[in-house]
Amino acid sequence: MNIFKSIKRNLIKRSVVQSILEKEQHNNDVVNIHRIDKKNIGDFYCAPHHYFDVLKGKSLDIFDYKSEDKEVRNHFINEIYERSLIIGGGGLLNRDGFVMQMKMFEKLTSKGKKIVLWGVGHNEKSPKTYGKVSKYNIDINKFGLVGTRDYNMPGEYVPCVSCMHPIFDQKFEVKNEVGVVFHKDTLKKESITKKYQNFATSSNTTNLEDLIAFIGSSENIITDSYHTMYWAMLMEKKVIAIPNSSKFYDFKHQPIISTFDEALHHLNEGTTYDGLLAECRESNLKFAEKAFNYLNL
Repeated sequence: MNIFKSIKRNLIKRSVVQSILEKEQHNNDVVNIHRIDKKNIGDFYCAPHHYFDVLKGKSLDIFDYKSEDKEVRNHFINEIYERSLIIGGGGLLNRDGFVMQMKMFEKLTSKGKKIVLWGVGHNEKSPKTYGKVSKYNIDINKFGLVGTRDYNMPGEYVPCVSCMHPIFDQKFEVKNEVGVVFHKDTLKKESITKKYQNFATSSNTTNLEDLIAFIGSSENIITDSYHTMYWAMLMEKKVIAIPNSSKFYDFKHQPIISTFDEALHHLNEGTTYDGLLAECRESNLKFAEKAFNYLNL
């Protein structure tokens, strides 16, 4: 992006935020805001509107505020000042791309806006923060109800709501000792993908059905995709995670942490967690009851 486009985009973003903050806020019905990216199925499926009938069809992309389409921006503005908000899930905290939106939501709490944070978590890119994040970049105490996917952080622990998907009730025949799932950004790095050219591979750009079948057919999963890590653990696989942000370090049950160079040395070392799917679903069902009561749904 050249400097002129960058300046224009920043002006658009600031204008949208200012417009929302200047308006009188209402709590008519609800909208679920998250990163809607169909090319990253973890981002796409990590929001509660997919799993609860009362939220069906009530979603909004957190990046719509910077759209060059004025109609999209106006829809974003209108939905936010009119509705109560469910923010999440996904790695929306401590990440540059979401700072302006999350700070805006924090300010809206002082204007009578009902906001629920559901399954959000920290997502810092700098390796020096890995395993060391101690605070969020917003004050979660200002929000009406908070559930975070980070076990060691403030807020009620609520793992990603994607566990509610019925696809996890399927059973699969194991065909591969090793399955490698690349994050979409890693697919562009030939130096990494070439190391695993003799293994079964997939990525988080594929559709959910194919990815879950791939995970199910593998005994060990090597991945740098957070949601692949999570889903594989739900499916009682041995997981070797390659961190690309701080988010990998705060799940309640830890996988083996490694690198793409060393991952194969850790095969079969991972722990499987019987009953984890039921545990995560129970957490989300309990949180849903609190959230819907708070939002009067």
